[in-house]
Amino acid sequence: MEHADKQVGLNPSKIMEIGMGFMASKTLLAATNLGLFTLLSAGGMSGIEIRSRLGLHERSLYDFLDTLVALGFLEREGIKETAIYQNSPETDLFLDKNKPTYVGGILEMCNNRNYRFWSDLEDGLKTGKPQNEVKSGAKPVFEMLYEDPAKMREFIMAMGGIQMGNFAMFAKTFDFSGYKTYCDVGGSGAHLSIQIALNNPHMKCTSFDLSVVNPVAKEILGGFGLADRVELADGDFFKDSLPHADVITMGNILHDWGTADKMMLIRKAYDALPDGGSFVVIENVIDDNRSKNAFGLMMSLNMLIETDEGYDFSGADFDALAKDAGFKETRMMPLTGPSSAAIAIK
Repeated sequence: MEHADKQVGLNPSKIMEIGMGFMASKTLLAATNLGLFTLLSAGGMSGIEIRSRLGLHERSLYDFLDTLVALGFLEREGIKETAIYQNSPETDLFLDKNKPTYVGGILEMCNNRNYRFWSDLEDGLKTGKPQNEVKSGAKPVFEMLYEDPAKMREFIMAMGGIQMGNFAMFAKTFDFSGYKTYCDVGGSGAHLSIQIALNNPHMKCTSFDLSVVNPVAKEILGGFGLADRVELADGDFFKDSLPHADVITMGNILHDWGTADKMMLIRKAYDALPDGGSFVVIENVIDDNRSKNAFGLMMSLNMLIETDEGYDFSGADFDALAKDAGFKETRMMPLTGPSSAAIAIK
């Protein structure tokens, strides 16, 4: 009887919602990859117009579009053949490729790569080995990306898109008043340096990354008119010393690597900073109790899928690593959603 009492009020709705969540996910990913939201940024369209413009089949056309309505990603007046579809405010702002606020790059990458690799999560959990292209004999993910300019650009735009809100918030919230020089290590498309430069005009900014990445960074800088305010420095953070600066950041870098490489990178940052300088890591830092930041934990699972040894970490993990490298104190700065800036002071 006591067991039965405990079951009162329980239902499987959350289990079913999460367990079948791939359906909603794939619907949004497909719409983004097809360019639906960019198409509708020009104004409302009928289903027939959308079908013609995107090359869709008539079967399930309205099921697809109305699913996006039900999920809140499209708005609609009328129904089926009489319907006019338009973007929701969120998809119009964040999923129109022609807007600087576009964050769909990460969704494109999820659709084109990550989605299929996650189907092998069980194998990863049993073997501890990556489940991406290397599983079929291809090169490790970063080597593959750097050899293919199109894939590299997609990756750079994806990483910039997913962190754009965090980069802007950090640039506006962190107190740069006592500093003059700044370097983003593994700066990729220079997205973080751009935000620092825009919001802190007194800072001399450097984006440090491999030379193969810099053409994309130059393109992005040119679009913001900041080519003369952000320096692009060529280098390999595994092989080279880091540029000296008052503030050094790494955005979505440490989680790619195992503990030994994490320590190596943190020590390099320590050596490149002056006393009182700040080392900042922007990641989906896991809560210390490891029970609330589900996204951060799932990103750590994604590191299993994508890398040999990478994993995401908690604030307590970062504190231990940073102090082992010589930093005197650390603190956490919450950013947007599941992301935080982990800050270490030399």
